[in-house]
Amino acid sequence: MSDLRELHHAPAVLVPDYVLLPEGPARDHAVVVEGDAIAATGPVEEVTRRFPAARRIDLPGRLLMPGFVDAHHHLSQSFGKSLVFGEPSEIFQRVWVPMESHMDADAVEVATRLAAWESLRGGFTTVADAGTRSAAGAEVIARTVDEVGIRCVLGSICDDLSQGSPVREVAEARRSAEEHLNRWADTPLVHPSLALSIPDAASDAAITAASQLSREAGVPLQIHLNEHLAGVERSLKASRERPLERLHRLDALGPELLAAHTTLLTPREIRLLRESGGAISYNPVASSWKGNAVAPALLLHELGVRVGLGTDGTRSDAFRLLDAAETAQRLTSGMASGDSSSGGGWTWLECGLRGGADAVGLSDAVGLIATGAQADLLVVDLEVPEFAPSWDLPWELVRLGNRDQIDAVIVSGRLRLENGWPVDWDGHALLAKAREVSQRVVTAASITRVDPFSAEHRRRWFAEHPMRPRQGPPEDTTGRPS
Repeated sequence: MSDLRELHHAPAVLVPDYVLLPEGPARDHAVVVEGDAIAATGPVEEVTRRFPAARRIDLPGRLLMPGFVDAHHHLSQSFGKSLVFGEPSEIFQRVWVPMESHMDADAVEVATRLAAWESLRGGFTTVADAGTRSAAGAEVIARTVDEVGIRCVLGSICDDLSQGSPVREVAEARRSAEEHLNRWADTPLVHPSLALSIPDAASDAAITAASQLSREAGVPLQIHLNEHLAGVERSLKASRERPLERLHRLDALGPELLAAHTTLLTPREIRLLRESGGAISYNPVASSWKGNAVAPALLLHELGVRVGLGTDGTRSDAFRLLDAAETAQRLTSGMASGDSSSGGGWTWLECGLRGGADAVGLSDAVGLIATGAQADLLVVDLEVPEFAPSWDLPWELVRLGNRDQIDAVIVSGRLRLENGWPVDWDGHALLAKAREVSQRVVTAASITRVDPFSAEHRRRWFAEHPMRPRQGPPEDTTGRPS
């Protein structure tokens, strides 16, 4: 992909075997990239005739597709991912809060760079970050994602409570939010948004203020909503309302809402969500790893609710996320109703692309290949046994696609990764530093784990199941010579 390294210097016509257009894959099509955007797309002959001076880059055996959108991420939490394996719900109280409280600017930079690289490797060119609890703040995250070259819808947390007690005035939270919204005009890859950690981390006044600011600015308000039974029950005890019902009472349900998880929805809440025009981030891997339930994403999609897909910082592999999205719906509703299609493949591809772009407030800018859209693109190798023969490419991308097939990742018209590795900074040096810094942070943090590590699980199992050693062939008791 050496030709792609000069992509941003002059207009180029990319000619792959397939282009994934909004209406589906197309053969004999080309895409013109000029600067940070897509200047044209169409049949190869037509495009090359219109742009005779543009350099032609042939991509045989490849699919050119939009980069995926991760509608819910926590970039500064990458040091703790495998610390939460096997943990019950609400790990933020036992892992994330203590860990992030021990992260200085250097640690946030390293964790964010690591997470952003993993996201790009997994095919995500845009991520929505729900805000960091680190005192280093959003500035470090903004600077780092811009350097790495990933697009980020960056949340600033507007909480005013901690475990029910005030930690700052609503006026202070509002001032901080306004500063964040006005801060990133000169950082093209950073798109500001606001965030609330969970509904019970904010007073009614703080929720109202954050919602109004988001609505006026036309940016998403990110919030973890109806995720865990414990959170729903806390809300019922405090206000006799479920979390989503509380937002409805406060007029905080609207098109600006980006609700993460929504795994525990009543029929009434589904109606309220649909009528409000809010969006959800369906996070199936998070449900599998630590959740109480799976969001009724296919039902919401059929009802017209805006649905994107999110990793929640679990595993930044877009193709495995598509597979998880379909599988979770099949297991929780499709099998019971005899719906063997469970979205027909295209649904999850759409939610990971244009659906995610819409959910994070970047409709028509990312998640699609179209004239005027940002040149956020993936070059995917189709010359692999999994795709031979190929009968239904969208379904195959959902069920058979793999991040190892991603040859190149382009963001804003620039090549960022080639075969999974950054082209303009030292990935190996980052890995070494991440091991050092993460050890320092995690050792200092008061992290509380409920579940033991896998080695302890294994030791306990063998202690409870005494077995004969398995080395060597079984003992011969017949007396026959061997």
